Order: sequence, then structure tokens, then C-alpha cells
Amino acid sequence: MRYILFPKSSILLLILVLFVSADFRTQSTQSEQTPFRFAVSFVETSIKQPLDGRILLLISADSTKEPRHQIEDGPKTQLVFGVDIEGLKPNTEVIIDSKAFGYPIQSITQIPPGEYYVQALLHRYETFKRKDGHMVKLPMDRGEGQQWNEAPGNLYSLPKKIKINPLAGGTIKVAMDKLIPPIQEPKDTKYIKHIKIQSKLLTEFWGRPMYLGAHVLLPEGFDAHPQARYPLAIYHGHYPADLDGFRPEAPDPNLKPVYSDRFKLEGYNKIEQQEAHNFYKLWTGKEFPRMLVIEIQHANPYYDDSYAVNSANLGPYGDAITYELIPYIEKQFRGIGKGWARFLYGGSTGGWEALAAQIMYPDEYNGCFAACPDPIDFRAYTVVDIYKDLNAYYLESKFKKTLRPGHRDYLGHVSATLQDMNYRELALGTKSRSGGQWDIWQAVYSPVGEDGYPKPIWDKVTGQIDHKVARYWQENYDLRYILQRDWAKLGLKLEGKIHIYCGDMDNYYLNNAVYLMEEFLESTKNPYYGGEVKYGDRAEHCWNGDPTLPNAISRLRYNSMYVPKILTRIEKTAPAGADLKSWRY
Repeated sequence: MRYILFPKSSILLLILVLFVSADFRTQSTQSEQTPFRFAVSFVETSIKQPLDGRILLLISADSTKEPRHQIEDGPKTQLVFGVDIEGLKPNTEVIIDSKAFGYPIQSITQIPPGEYYVQALLHRYETFKRKDGHMVKLPMDRGEGQQWNEAPGNLYSLPKKIKINPLAGGTIKVAMDKLIPPIQEPKDTKYIKHIKIQSKLLTEFWGRPMYLGAHVLLPEGFDAHPQARYPLAIYHGHYPADLDGFRPEAPDPNLKPVYSDRFKLEGYNKIEQQEAHNFYKLWTGKEFPRMLVIEIQHANPYYDDSYAVNSANLGPYGDAITYELIPYIEKQFRGIGKGWARFLYGGSTGGWEALAAQIMYPDEYNGCFAACPDPIDFRAYTVVDIYKDLNAYYLESKFKKTLRPGHRDYLGHVSATLQDMNYRELALGTKSRSGGQWDIWQAVYSPVGEDGYPKPIWDKVTGQIDHKVARYWQENYDLRYILQRDWAKLGLKLEGKIHIYCGDMDNYYLNNAVYLMEEFLESTKNPYYGGEVKYGDRAEHCWNGDPTLPNAISRLRYNSMYVPKILTRIEKTAPAGADLKSWRY
């Protein structure tokens, strides 16, 4: 074999030519490569008209259930990316690329290469022309309680297993050809009745028919005592498909046990059925007070309930519930119909609602029992002081951004940050349209923005707080502030009516605001508030005030816990001549 020798200068030139040539080929290949993206469309089936809404691209490495049921706070969540659409026609592709905001990673380009189950869903919006002159596009509740992944009429695709490699580029097409079916209305039984009324106040505000509903639990002997008239207990909480915690049947012996990650209990579903059956036996027993108990259905375009107060963005739900729905129920089911015979209780959202309705309508109700209430003092808006802090997501520091915690267990272990929780909502919907917790607080408490949607309390991406919005929140919805500001006129109306219960290891740090509320209540004079504030040692969210039971059980006993307390309050405060006999049988 012969070797040919080249001068050093020629070798260097050859190397340079080869390098430039290779670099050119690389650039050429990259420029020709299609950027990584998804193209989502819906098939023309029963829907032929253009649609508004938000397309959600759902990607999961877990095959146990559909990706649309795997988006949550915490480490088990799978991926979601979202884009808003207007007037989307059938078979028209919507591109989801690196600009689409996602959770828990923010861009599809960050997806680790691998095999995934891919699904798309269109959460449909409709147009509202409100009384305030704004026209907004929002997802109206369709009987599911504002659950985007179960809303009837939403389009979706079945999951498909697909190889994903963002570095390879290319377009992955997903066609939505399934429609979530309507939800069946619950049926009346001997004890549970279901009512729905069109609200004049809400219909006027929203510019379309709006309804309020309720599940009514009738007392034992209701039909046999037609002359009896009953006190009313309003059990506030999230959207109930049917009345919670009441089961005439014994627990199903064939029920497959389900493990509760939260309570570390096997067969917690059987425990729930047993507790519901136990309440049925208690409710129908000879010694239990005869009352009406109702759970209200007030889902709206922003959330599964309204927070039971008037709001610039949601409308006059407080007035509609108090002056339209409650009198209708009392007339229909022989309620006493007086403020001394009406009571409020609930936990979490329901805890806030019970306390807020009592404060906003002090003469209409005779007591509230608020368990683990959503933040009742915005100096402790979970772990944020919206009046003093500059940023909701980070502790202030010159050198290091420390994320604020959002969810913990009873040992203090953090599973999600405030940024995580807000980013999940932002991926699901812009302009407070996610149907999530932070977005509904914002929708209820905020003034209306120039675009007709709730004015943000903080920038959803950066976490920077708007203190002008915070002051609006303070004047209108900070319950501790309102009580302290107006105690001279509210005190006598609320004496003995406020009862608050919270675990001192609440998962969402809600005990922080309760401490601040208690500090004010204990300082009251002329009159002293005369109620009760209690804490559960190491108890998590939904502790109801019973120190003798673990939280897994006490959270299932709201009715049996508070109805006897209501009876005690009635016996103590009923006015002269009040009906204390017709319902005591």
C-alpha cells in the first residue's frame, strides 16, 4: 500500500473544508426538520358548528386510567398543555407547540423521550352577555359540577400509545371523535327530594337562564306529621351530585375495597358506606332532632359552587340563595321560615360559605359551624400575606428564590408548591377559567377587569401580587377584617353564632387564618363574640371539631356532629312564642 504525503498547510485546509461541509449539512438537516408539535382537531360528527373553548393535550406514562383523569397537584400528576381556541371548525387543526403553556413542565420540548399515552380534550365555552355590559366566554356547568374532564358535550379522543422524542421533531396528529354524554338527574326517594328553580337575580345578571338547586333531606315522620314545621340546616360545600353521607341500605358486601392514600386505610369506601348508613339509622331514630337538611347546588361558569356571596364576576349568588332559594324550600317543605330557625354548617369551601353567609346576612341565620374554612383572613391567604408580600410564589431574597409550600401532610411533608398549583390551573384555563381553587377565589373576590374577566390578584406566571386588587379583596371578602371593621354594628347580631373548627396541620395551611380570626374574636367586647374556636391536634383538612375521632371518621360526621349543636342553640335563643313543639316528635 502506498502512502501519499501532503504538506501541513494542505492538511489543515482539507480539515477546514470537511468541517464546514459537515456543519453545513447539519444546519441544512435542522432547517428542513419540522419543529416538534401536535396537531389537534375534532371530527365532524354530531357537532357541525364552530366551537370556542380550550384544547387540552394530555400525556401520561401511566396506563391505569385515561390521561384526562390523571392531572392533579402533587408528584403523581401526568402532563397537560393547553391553548385557547375561538370558532374552531370541524377537521381544522390546532397546533400545540413549544409556546403552549403546560404543567408540570411548561413546554412540550421538555418532555423526556419515551412512550406515552396521548389524549386530547376540548373544554367548550359559551358566550355570555352580562348585565354589566361585558361579553365573556366561559364553560357553563352542564350538571357535572365544573369538572372539565367529565363535562357533558366536551369532545375528546381515546388514549393512544405514541413514541415521543422532541429532539426528532415532527408533527403528531390527534383527532377528537368522542363526546362526553349527559349526566342523569338523581331520583327522589322517601327521604331525599331534589328541587331546581330559575333564579330571577342570576338570570338577569348572566343574560341567560340560570338555576339554583338543592338536595333536601326530609326528617323522619315528615308525611305522618303534616302540621309540623321544621328548622332548616344548610350544609354548604362543593357541588353534590346527590345528598352526601345518607344511605338507607347496609354497606354493599360485594364492594371491592379501595385503599385511601390520604388516610392510609384499606377499604375506606366501605367505611364511607358504613358511616352513611349509621347516619341514616341515627336520623330515623327516636331521639334525633327533626329538621330539614339541604345541600345547595350552585355551580356556575367559574366553579362548582358560588361561595354563597354576591360577587362582581359571579353575580348576586348570596342574595339569590338567601332570598329566592331558601324561602322556596321552606315553603315547599314546611320550614319555619324565620332567622332564628335557620343554620349554616360545612367544611373547607363550605366552612367559608357558612361563616361568610352568617356575616353577610346576620339576621337571616342563627348560627354557623365552620370547619377547616378557606382563608378567612387574607394576611394568611394560606401562606401568603396578600397585603405585605410582593410575590405569592417565592419568599423574598436577594440571592435565592425559595418556593412557598402549597400542600403538606400532617408531618409537614410538602407535595406541591403554590406555583405548582397555580401552574396547573393556568395550563387548564386562562382568565380564571380552570375551574380550580385559586381561580374561583380570584373570580369571587376580585373586581371585574377591563376584559370582563376577574382582575388577577397576582400574575399567574410570575406570582407578582397586585396590591390594589388586594385592597378590594380586603374591603369586600376578608372576613376577619370585615368583622373587626364593623363589629360595632355586627356584634349584637352575631353574638353566640360563630363556631370555627380546624386541624392544626391542615393540608392547605388554613389554620393560619383561623389563628388570626380567633385573636380578634377573643378581643371582642360589647359584646364578646360568645362562640367557639377549636383545633384538632395534628389533624389534617376537613376536621370537624370532634377530638375523640380520627380525621378519617370525623370528616364523615358533619351532620351528626352539628345538628345536635343546632338544637341546643334553638333551645337557648328561640324568641317568645316560637314553634318549639310541632317538630319535636
